[in-house]
Amino acid sequence: MTADTTEQIGTEVLAFIRERTGLELAPEDDLFATGAVTSLFAMHLVTHVEQTYQVTITGGLLKLDNFRSASAVAELVTTLRQDR
Repeated sequence: MTADTTEQIGTEVLAFIRERTGLELAPEDDLFATGAVTSLFAMHLVTHVEQTYQVTITGGLLKLDNFRSASAVAELVTTLRQDR
């Protein structure tokens, strides 16, 4: 496990999205409302987050609010890491 902060994780998530979409987004931007993330891309994002941060996102955690923004994704990762 790396010692990434929530802010660093959010920045890394934004970089992942930018690399794949070409969009420059802010940490709090709604990824779905901006069109940056579709349901298919969301699954790619989940896989990326699980592999990159060695967390498992299952069941009730696979909800829109956990992936609405890069900040929300970062908070989810931070919470999952603390629960280990």
